[in-house]
Amino acid sequence: MNKVAAPKQESALKRQFASFAIPILVITGILIYVYVLGNPSNFEGGDSESHPIPEGVGHVLGLMYKGGKIVPILLALVLMSITFSIERFLTIGKAQGKGNAESFVRKIQGHLSANNSNAAIEECDKQQGSVANIVRAALVKYREMETVTDLNKDQKILAIQKELEEATTLELPMLEKNLVIIATMASVSTLVALLGTVLGMIRAFSALGTGGAPDSVGLANGISEALINTALGIGNSAIAIIMYNVFTTKIDKITFTIDEAGYSIVQTFAEKHK
Repeated sequence: MNKVAAPKQESALKRQFASFAIPILVITGILIYVYVLGNPSNFEGGDSESHPIPEGVGHVLGLMYKGGKIVPILLALVLMSITFSIERFLTIGKAQGKGNAESFVRKIQGHLSANNSNAAIEECDKQQGSVANIVRAALVKYREMETVTDLNKDQKILAIQKELEEATTLELPMLEKNLVIIATMASVSTLVALLGTVLGMIRAFSALGTGGAPDSVGLANGISEALINTALGIGNSAIAIIMYNVFTTKIDKITFTIDEAGYSIVQTFAEKHK
């Protein structure tokens, strides 16, 4: 019973990861903005309403704080991109298994050619991961079909193919989960940055439009707000796009490996049962 309950508990935690991670990251972004970027030591005279200190890390943090109220939102989006990228990296890496996928497929082909399905199943147990799980399910059905006598060859092949499809349907969605969040970061970050840029430019032009001499502090703060929001948003969007493409490429490679292994299993069975 414990062996069955543990995977279910792990699966439940994975399903709920996004639901509790997003609020925590939003709160973290706000806390970073208030207590790290807005630390009085980052500003002249210890006043967050003043200019950032002239140099050092505090200068950069102070400039980011001057980006305005949109900055904590962008910080939260950056944290989401990083967090979900790490989560996908770990999940997809685990799905690929312990060894090289191409080598694994060749070993499976060799064991089946030697008519040793038991060794092929043992190889899956060593490899682990989603690819090995799918191949193992097909191999178990392969071994079962070798002993079945009330089905013809085509029906047996169809049964193996169906087992492959069902196992793939169960495994692949877990690889693609949360990718939509990373893809969303790519577009939302740019839009939020644009909003911050517009607000900053409004503030800058308001400083220029005051009667008498222009408010140099207000002008500087407005321009800083516009540029900082632009930099954060575009930077996060670039990271999200890159990571999304990296992960989709990895998933495509896993899918190709599964298709290659499945084709080998079906073809080997067809050749041995002519």
